Amino acid sequence: MESKSLNQGMSAAKVAKQDEFYTQYIDIQKEIEAYLEFDPNTFRGKVVYCNCDDPFESNFFKYFAANFNKIGLKKLIATSYDGSPIAGQLTLFPEYDEGNGNRQKPKALAVILDHVKDENGDGAANVTDVELFLKRNKAARIALKGNHKYPGGDFRSPECVALLKEADIVVTNPPFSLFRQYVAQLVEHTKKFLIIGNTNAITYKEIFPLIKDNRVWFGCTNFNIGMFFEVPAHWEHFHHINQETGKKIARVSTSCWYTNLDHGRRHQPLQLMTMADNLRFSNNLRGKTAYDRYDNYNAIEVGTYKEIPSDYDGVMGVPITFLDKYNPDQFEILGITKTWHGGASKTYPMQTQVNKDGKESPVSKLNDGPAIKVSEPPTGQTYYRVGTDNFIQLYQRILIRHRTRPA
Repeated sequence: MESKSLNQGMSAAKVAKQDEFYTQYIDIQKEIEAYLEFDPNTFRGKVVYCNCDDPFESNFFKYFAANFNKIGLKKLIATSYDGSPIAGQLTLFPEYDEGNGNRQKPKALAVILDHVKDENGDGAANVTDVELFLKRNKAARIALKGNHKYPGGDFRSPECVALLKEADIVVTNPPFSLFRQYVAQLVEHTKKFLIIGNTNAITYKEIFPLIKDNRVWFGCTNFNIGMFFEVPAHWEHFHHINQETGKKIARVSTSCWYTNLDHGRRHQPLQLMTMADNLRFSNNLRGKTAYDRYDNYNAIEVGTYKEIPSDYDGVMGVPITFLDKYNPDQFEILGITKTWHGGASKTYPMQTQVNKDGKESPVSKLNDGPAIKVSEPPTGQTYYRVGTDNFIQLYQRILIRHRTRPA
């Protein structure tokens, strides 16, 4: 049984040409309860909409159904795009099975709960009672038809948009391949949300401005950890086996939570050293007399959030992983080193890229990222030559500065 992780992150979904990643209950519970710890009323009196979730397989639906009364929900809505490929969720509704009379199995389903009560008389209200309620109350589940443009259950369909307008908070794992469109819809309808996406979405021109303007930020779970998702049984690659459930799971190292719900971790200040102490003690900076400066941006290079100097009031370029530590009370985001964002102090003409093996080729890559001029061509790494000058290019950087001038 293959146990290779998704080192390619969610890009593996493109290879597989499917979006069938299902979030584990424990990850949902851990994330949501961090918001409740910060504010116990986060979900109280709210309509929560899980609009990419098969109600009978989705752990999002199961979590909110099981905790409906505890967290004080007003209503829970879940809509599925199609039958889940993981297991037989339709056993709850035998009348929807193929071949049962003349009625065809619906391709999509909505389930709406406005209460969770003790249906079986055992003294507790839980998911078992939800299942019993849904069996008894067919009006709580609706077949979604869609229209000529979007199939039933598609989050862009009129039926699902109407449910979205009713919602206060959207919580789900949306299709990886439609993340831009999905977030745009949430923003358009000014919804609160907690969703899973690819960390690389930070650099999308549709997403980064929202982060910069403090309209979207990262969730409580450290995004450098990655997450495991259940995947369909027919998958032959990129999976482990969950020893407890026997189901296939895949690690997506580039997955993280995106939200506009406040939580405590984003207000924790970073403890920083001075520039002089970083130059003295940091392994990456040791031996340098100053921080490197970009040739094409008016900023210094800071290779890790730990090396952000406490006493520097200019612009600093930090890796995108800094956003996991970003405290909007402590720092201001100014931009990103992408050509679509602008902000570069110069534009390079066509360059010569020299690979590690010495192969040369004409490119224009140097303009899409921060560049550092080096006195000598580096050995063992790709560099760029412009005239007689040599440059190395770094990964994308977020441009920041201290919110208040350091003392």
